[in-house]
Amino acid sequence: MGETVVRPTLSRCDNSELTVAGGRAGRWPGAVTRTGDVGRWCARSGNVLARFTVMARFRMYPTSEQAGVMLGHCAHARYVWNLAVEQHAHWYKGRGAAPGFAEQCRQLTEARRDNAWLAAGNADVQQQALKDFAKAKNAMFASGFGEPTWRRKHVHEGFRVIGTDRVGEFEADGSPKLNARGRQVMGRSVVVHRLNRRWARVKVPGCGWVRFRLSRNSKGSELPKAKTFRVTYRNGRWHIAFAVIPAPIAESGARGVIGIDRGVRITAALSDGRILNCPQLTVKERAQVRKHQRRAARAPKASEQKSAEYARAAGLKAREADRRKDWCEKTSTMLARTYGLVRFEKLNIKNMTRSARGSTEQPGRQVKQKAGLNRVILAQGWGLLRRRTGHKAPGRVEDVPAPYTSLRCSACGWIDKNSRKSQAEFVCSFCGFTCNADENAAANVAAGQGGIPRPRRTAGAGGVTTATGRSNTREPQPIRVGIPLFQEGEDVNSGYASSRFPVS
Repeated sequence: MGETVVRPTLSRCDNSELTVAGGRAGRWPGAVTRTGDVGRWCARSGNVLARFTVMARFRMYPTSEQAGVMLGHCAHARYVWNLAVEQHAHWYKGRGAAPGFAEQCRQLTEARRDNAWLAAGNADVQQQALKDFAKAKNAMFASGFGEPTWRRKHVHEGFRVIGTDRVGEFEADGSPKLNARGRQVMGRSVVVHRLNRRWARVKVPGCGWVRFRLSRNSKGSELPKAKTFRVTYRNGRWHIAFAVIPAPIAESGARGVIGIDRGVRITAALSDGRILNCPQLTVKERAQVRKHQRRAARAPKASEQKSAEYARAAGLKAREADRRKDWCEKTSTMLARTYGLVRFEKLNIKNMTRSARGSTEQPGRQVKQKAGLNRVILAQGWGLLRRRTGHKAPGRVEDVPAPYTSLRCSACGWIDKNSRKSQAEFVCSFCGFTCNADENAAANVAAGQGGIPRPRRTAGAGGVTTATGRSNTREPQPIRVGIPLFQEGEDVNSGYASSRFPVS
């Protein structure tokens, strides 16, 4: 299953299924920021559960003729999209409303009459590109996304196809869905046929039947059912993605709580002591990437050799991305099945991987070192692991604030930066507790101990150390000295204070 979230749909749920996977902070009422908060909001608003549609993605294996036709579909969809972007870019205030999807479809019909190259393509593919643009414009106003941008050749290669099979739609109770005239509503469905246990085929406009590999479906499982599908081309590989609503993964009988600390040396350290690392390219494969990049740099400009070497390097990097996605899928499934509540350290990955280049007036420092750190962080798949776990375990994933999780002792709660001896060693400066630093942080995440100010320890009676609410990292403050104006137990209304300290 892919990780791309397409759209939410609302459905009824009982009290045992009150939460939702995914979602952007602030899009739910009351500035909901966590999965559990969404569940509480659902409980207050009538048990409405928002379920998300994800993409079931498979590898396609078209013939050379079919690949040529699909590349033409990609070019037509990209051309129509860029025309829509250009049209809205020149639309200024006071000119009236910009043309919507219906008006652009009428303009597309006129453009197909005047352009033979555009008329040679499939009209449904081109109209779906306009529909994607309309959704992107609506998302800009409704969800806070940016303005739709230009699509480039060899970068944004893909198109969407609407189902070609007409099937009847039914209500939730199983009865036929009728329109105002009393006739059954006919919807669209994608035509998919199974060839054997590992292979299936789908009908693509202009290409006929195209085979794809059922990499996630075992023997006897159902084929993906969807009304549309998307075909993409990247790094010399074709993929098909069906929009489906996955069922949440049931938790195990043991409703335990697990904390996960994400890092660079150790991708995911679990509070139960397990260490999980995201697979990377081997040393030999990294050497091959560097070899192909050197050959491409030395090859003549715009030569076939340069393109071939870059393609080989991109294929190796795509292999690394496939391994990372596969690891995130398997790890998130394991977490959803094994534990009742999964807690992640809340990290702002976007800010952590921001470039240190700076500007011309204020250039950054150690830009190359920061760029290398950014690549290592992004290669761990932190965000994908958190997102997919939330999809598979709705209502059972929480984010714990990151401050002090690495400095707090999971045994006694004492926080001191000197307790972190190294990247991997943690020795509490108060109680002497020793363990791996990542495991200690994961234990704090599991306990929800994050973002809480550290306690201040003072010596009490008998040498017993007690905790107060003041941080021991704060600078010493001046102490007020002298005789207090009012003594303890003194009545300020008796006039005794004014007689002792007359005001001149």
